[in-house]
Amino acid sequence: MARYTGADCKLCRREKTKLFLKGTKCESPKCPIEIRPYPPGEHGRGRPKESEYQLQLREKQKTRRIYGILEKQFHNYYEEANRRTGKTGENLLQILETRLDNVVFRAGLAVSRDAARQQVRHGHFLVNGKKVDIPSYRVREHDIIEVREKSRNLMSYEVARATTGDRTIPAWLGVVPDRLRVLVHQLPVRQQIDTQVQEQLIVELYSK
Repeated sequence: MARYTGADCKLCRREKTKLFLKGTKCESPKCPIEIRPYPPGEHGRGRPKESEYQLQLREKQKTRRIYGILEKQFHNYYEEANRRTGKTGENLLQILETRLDNVVFRAGLAVSRDAARQQVRHGHFLVNGKKVDIPSYRVREHDIIEVREKSRNLMSYEVARATTGDRTIPAWLGVVPDRLRVLVHQLPVRQQIDTQVQEQLIVELYSK
């Protein structure tokens, strides 16, 4: 299966903003973007002003990298969002937010989306009582996601149980820390998604 295997911190530097791909490291002074807040490469510091197309492309790349999506799948998500009624950009963000790996991360059961993807692939989660090991699985309204009984004693979930209260949980999700359970109250609307992206730029890019 294709996946990005390079340095995550280079992606943050390329987009000139924190994408929060490395969990707690992103909050520490050791975060590379705090030390070198410019794109990597020989000409990183002296790049000229970006054109309209470059701004649109960078916004698409930033969004894709935040959620850990490869190019083809991201384009497929856009096509699906465009077929739905409503605003295409908001539909796209809703699709990305309802991926199982993102829900696990948002609920505080993983320190990053990368970690959440790995945990889902290893079969640690049940959705409505059935094991799901596909990170791109799309949750629906009123779904119940929980850690499997056999996995609840793993250190990562012990930590999650103790620290879930320290995380800001989106209003469209409900978390029961003691039972490592997540309830999907509703599908998210734009006002409930705090990802710092300008989705209209992505729509403009794909509309050309």
